[in-house]
Amino acid sequence: MYGNLSVQQNPAAEAHVQSDQRAKQARQLIVTVLYLGLVTLLVTLLLPQPIAAQNKIIGVYTFPATPLQTFQNVLFPESIANDHKILLGAAGSDLWHGPNDAPSEFWMITDRGPNGQIKVDGKNRRTFWVPEFNPVILRVKTEGNAIRILEVIPIVGQSGKPVTGMPNIQGYDETPYDYTGQKQLSFNANGLDTEGLVRTLTGDFWVAEEYSPSLLHLDRTGKVLKRYIPEGVKLSGTDYPVAAGLPVIYGKRKINRGFEGLALSGDQKTLYAVLQSPLWNPDKTVGDASRNTRVIVFDIQSEKMTAEYVYRFEPAKEFEANPKTSPDEMKLSGVAFLNPTTLLVLERTDLVARLYSVDLSKATDILNTKWDDAKITPSLEALEDPATAEVRVLPKSLVLDLKQFDEMPDKIEGVAVVDRNTVAVSNDNDFDSEESQYDAEGNNLGKGKKSFILVISLGKPLPLP
Repeated sequence: MYGNLSVQQNPAAEAHVQSDQRAKQARQLIVTVLYLGLVTLLVTLLLPQPIAAQNKIIGVYTFPATPLQTFQNVLFPESIANDHKILLGAAGSDLWHGPNDAPSEFWMITDRGPNGQIKVDGKNRRTFWVPEFNPVILRVKTEGNAIRILEVIPIVGQSGKPVTGMPNIQGYDETPYDYTGQKQLSFNANGLDTEGLVRTLTGDFWVAEEYSPSLLHLDRTGKVLKRYIPEGVKLSGTDYPVAAGLPVIYGKRKINRGFEGLALSGDQKTLYAVLQSPLWNPDKTVGDASRNTRVIVFDIQSEKMTAEYVYRFEPAKEFEANPKTSPDEMKLSGVAFLNPTTLLVLERTDLVARLYSVDLSKATDILNTKWDDAKITPSLEALEDPATAEVRVLPKSLVLDLKQFDEMPDKIEGVAVVDRNTVAVSNDNDFDSEESQYDAEGNNLGKGKKSFILVISLGKPLPLP
């Protein structure tokens, strides 16, 4: 009756059904993704997460309060008659930690002694509170929250007599005066303004100093074996041998800003010295405004410089975040060896200090080039951008900004590598006497500044061999 029945398809209705199915599947997919995302978030929040390693101070140690007269007169009886109530200080001028030293033991070095400046007739005079003071090397141990002195090594000439910290050459160094700024004192050819220190595995020392500027080799007892000075510097009458082993241009060092930091290579064959400030090349005006200072490489066996590099300071105003900070407040004060191509350099002002790594392999070696010739115009120090003169400065990377630590004192000058995860730094407290203020009895009116060693755990390991 009905015959064959054929069902007519409705294309529009079928398309609508398929669309609904796709929409339903999409909603299910979205719900599933949201659910899985929520589960992942909850798991992330509930499970303990690894904490990124951070830089942190793990020890702060204070130098002992030791009267200067008592300290030195044990070494050289009756050498100091009046210390003006000044305590032993400035021991953090540099810091050394050798590969065989215990983790808590360091070597420190003082500078030339308590000094300051007093203005007389509108001009500053360099004053020396205790002109009899003699620079010393100290072996110390950090324990509890204190620095304990284990060994004292005074720096002496071949005769065994003190070298003192007095300026060497009239007309080349600052003229020395007594603490009042009224009485002129004598120059001393043997005097040393010691700043950088390393100790070899055989027990002898190398020291960087600011006057000439110069490098010194000392035996294990502190006796000067030889002093290496720039060619052209006329230093005679010394109680130790002197050799002109540095380029003549280093005689244009800024006064009181010679070699400030020293490093020793892992194979004990090479020294690296940093010049605290740009040379006065061609003159004081250019040098004080310059951002280009120098790093030298010195071969111990041949007793010669083998390389020389340019270190470029950060812009002073940006470094301190202070529009009043002038370029001449920037300084290099310390250096440590990391590997054959990398040094750790301490760049600072009195208030801010940073540690940078620099790559020697990617910088231009300027030794024995025109940049060591004082007649070249413009000079290296006058270059606004050394790259325009085809000079590649030492590329640097920030390792540690010391300003991040509230405990950090001013004027950080020493740095030592303890291991790949630990460094130590030290400050120079200037014997707490740099203000040159004294009472009616002529005694120092300091501000209570102390010397410290601070040990820092690094969030990122150093590239040691």
